[in-house]
Amino acid sequence: MIEREARSELEKKIGYNFRDVKLLENALTHSSYANERENSEIVSNERLEFLGDAVTGLEIALLIYENGPEMSEGQMTTARAALVRSEGLANAARSIDLGRYLFLGVGAEKTGVRENEAVLEDAFEALVAAVFLDGGTLAARGVLRDLFTAKALEKIEVFSGDGFDTDYKSKLQEECQKRRGASEIRYLIKSRTGPDHDKTFRVVVTVNGTEYGEGTGKSKKNAEKMAAKMALEELKCI
Repeated sequence: MIEREARSELEKKIGYNFRDVKLLENALTHSSYANERENSEIVSNERLEFLGDAVTGLEIALLIYENGPEMSEGQMTTARAALVRSEGLANAARSIDLGRYLFLGVGAEKTGVRENEAVLEDAFEALVAAVFLDGGTLAARGVLRDLFTAKALEKIEVFSGDGFDTDYKSKLQEECQKRRGASEIRYLIKSRTGPDHDKTFRVVVTVNGTEYGEGTGKSKKNAEKMAAKMALEELKCI
């Protein structure tokens, strides 16, 4: 399926050469392509995407753990969320022009699916899973770290240090006021986990209905602070 030249290009970009090219081809197969070939052995990358999500999350968590020894659990959780949320993975896919190599159905090709954020995210996770299955944990780690180390170090710097004591909620309010005028900022609790004496809160912050940040903490207040900090980072204010 994949031409030799295209395969060599992609392998060079990710720094990994596949032993089983079928794994690579499976990672690049969008459901639209597989659905148009129902009677063939071609299957979509959806199962690989499921595995890649877990592999990516673990390796990014390890990268943050190793490089942020002073970070709290909440800070590490928020930094990881900032790295592995959809646009972060899609940007990693764009950095290697992954969309160009995807196998798409005729209809999907016409609608510009190659640059769709969700499609790129899924394809990237499927690619990570293919590397993991073909070469093991160290191979997948190498690919992810080549693409994520610089971004991870940026997030570690943003979400750690003495600056965490800053009143990020007030700063977010001020920045939104300057940029957008009157803004509705809401903090929404997405989950409460753990026993009553040791709960962990996950909070998202929205500005005029659009989600800009997510934070985790041992109190609702700290989770909101982390969410506000992520929102400011997303808005390029810190």
